[in-house]
Amino acid sequence: MPVLVFDLDDTLYPELSYVHSGFRAVAALLSPLLSVPDEALAMSMIAEEAVQGRGQVFDNVLRQHGRWSKALVAACLRTYRQHNPELRLYPDAERCLTRFADWPLYIVTDGHKEVQARKVAALNLASRVRHAYLTNRYGRHRAKPDPHVFQLICRREGVAPEEVTYVGDNVRKDFVGIKPLGFKTVRILRGNYAHYEADAAHEADRSIHSLDEL
Repeated sequence: MPVLVFDLDDTLYPELSYVHSGFRAVAALLSPLLSVPDEALAMSMIAEEAVQGRGQVFDNVLRQHGRWSKALVAACLRTYRQHNPELRLYPDAERCLTRFADWPLYIVTDGHKEVQARKVAALNLASRVRHAYLTNRYGRHRAKPDPHVFQLICRREGVAPEEVTYVGDNVRKDFVGIKPLGFKTVRILRGNYAHYEADAAHEADRSIHSLDEL
């Protein structure tokens, strides 16, 4: 039977919802320290991220309130990474996982391994896929585009790469490492890379706008 593998962030759920969930957790931490309602703090972080990106959000909010310190920024980051997020699958992802429930399904995702594990748990994916491969558990050098975990899937299922289809959104890294090995690739056009133009090596075999098209 063919094997279907999914990326996680912006493929099965909107990654920005994780970011906003983390901001709310940090806002709850900072609210009593800054004497500002947590909802107001969360909204200011969301607004800051929309304009500046997420890299300096905690630093900037603390500076705005005259409370910046290296220790407090570290506490914010720790809270952000360790919070249990509230996440929901995209509606088409929910339908897709149900439609292919009898297939061997897998997830391959990069990023902080504990963070990614909490995302998988929050989305209740453990019972819906055979395994979620968090690439950082195998070392950072095994992150995409390295094909290592895809080869593990082939070994586990006893199939050739041609029998495995991978669905992802990030054309910078999702497909370039596995296409030469024969894996089938599908790009879903959403998230930060939806309008990113890629060369032939980085582009997927096929592009879709919804998982309903699989």
